[in-house]
Amino acid sequence: MSRIVAIVGRPNVGKSTLFNRLLGHRHAIVDDLSGVTRDRQYGPSHWNGKHFTVVDTGGFVRNSEDPFEKAIRSQVRVAVEEAAVILFMVDVTTGITDLDEQVADLLRRTRKPVFLVVNKVDNHERMLQANEFWGMGFEQVYFLSSITGSGTGELLDAVAERLPEDPDETPSEWPRFAVLGQPNVGKSSFVNALLGEERHIVTDIAGTTRDAIDTRYDKFGKTFILVDTAGLRKKAKVHEDLEFYSVMRALKALEECDVCLLLIDAQTGVEAQDMSIFRLAQKRHKGMVILVNKWDLVEKETNTARDMEKEIRERISPFNDVPVVFMSAIDKTRIFKAVEAAIQVHENRQRRVKTSELNEYLLDIIERMPPPAYRGQYIKIKYITQLPLAYPAFVFFCNYPKEIKEPYRKFLENKIRERFNFTGVPMALFFRQK
Repeated sequence: MSRIVAIVGRPNVGKSTLFNRLLGHRHAIVDDLSGVTRDRQYGPSHWNGKHFTVVDTGGFVRNSEDPFEKAIRSQVRVAVEEAAVILFMVDVTTGITDLDEQVADLLRRTRKPVFLVVNKVDNHERMLQANEFWGMGFEQVYFLSSITGSGTGELLDAVAERLPEDPDETPSEWPRFAVLGQPNVGKSSFVNALLGEERHIVTDIAGTTRDAIDTRYDKFGKTFILVDTAGLRKKAKVHEDLEFYSVMRALKALEECDVCLLLIDAQTGVEAQDMSIFRLAQKRHKGMVILVNKWDLVEKETNTARDMEKEIRERISPFNDVPVVFMSAIDKTRIFKAVEAAIQVHENRQRRVKTSELNEYLLDIIERMPPPAYRGQYIKIKYITQLPLAYPAFVFFCNYPKEIKEPYRKFLENKIRERFNFTGVPMALFFRQK
């Protein structure tokens, strides 16, 4: 089931401001000019223990004959099809416009939960004006100000209720490996090379694969599900609604996978969009393997691979304990090494460390190198245990849990990684009152 929350509406009602508010940081560009969000922004958020991906659809698409109606109609249709919850945003200062009515007409036909979000309600007078929006016929109506944040808590409570539980507790029968990357990096060629057949269409045209395709791999005693996804294109290039649909499906595949195989082009190296995919997978605690494809096209010297691997690890720092495999899907060079790396990362993600072994190892290190004191008081960590989640998560019980700073958290994570093999897997550390 989808965990995508889509923000739709006409231009300049404040969708990007709400998007930034839900992510907790400034991600989308915000301006008084309508149509600033020409690309589709997406990012991770969580509320009440539910993790989800927020998509800011934008209210304008270039190269469209009718820049408003045609663009909004197509992206609302895609959002309705792919999202779990739709936030339909309107502006109290302009009242109900013809464009609002057109979007509302499309949304009334869906069975998906639609929340009418009336923005810019930041004083008593506007609160009275906002009541006219009840006339649009939506049951769930929320008045808020995305700039100040007032009213967003109630909206998020309602959104969280409609989202499925995080699927951490129920591992699937076979591991799911999602093949992600930019368009034309060789994802379908890689899948075809592994399967030994032309299962997926391959062309030089970027964006041939539009959908996420599941294929069961069952060879050489190894069984897993391969998901070939459409390329996550640089967002400024996502013009057609079909490509927006592809991006939504790729994000969905990332949400549902166990290990993300991130393909990058050896000729271009790690680009900004690759980093977006990597960080999204990291925040979702997915296993990670970086596959440097088209290695056969690179002119090599003595230390070319070593230097490029070093550059990749610097880019993805601080989480750089990730396997990097140099391969060629066309020549079938090291493609099985890529599979072995993915299987190993999946095993690492499921690794459980005994509580006694964890305490015996870490408490000795903590005693020798304790966390910095807080207001003259020693911070004492008494007990450590691993939580029963689908990814490695450890809880440390201590007297001042909120005073453990990020450098010491990183120190503890590095010590765990030194002793136990968690290569390729993001780790979560929690600190609780003893």
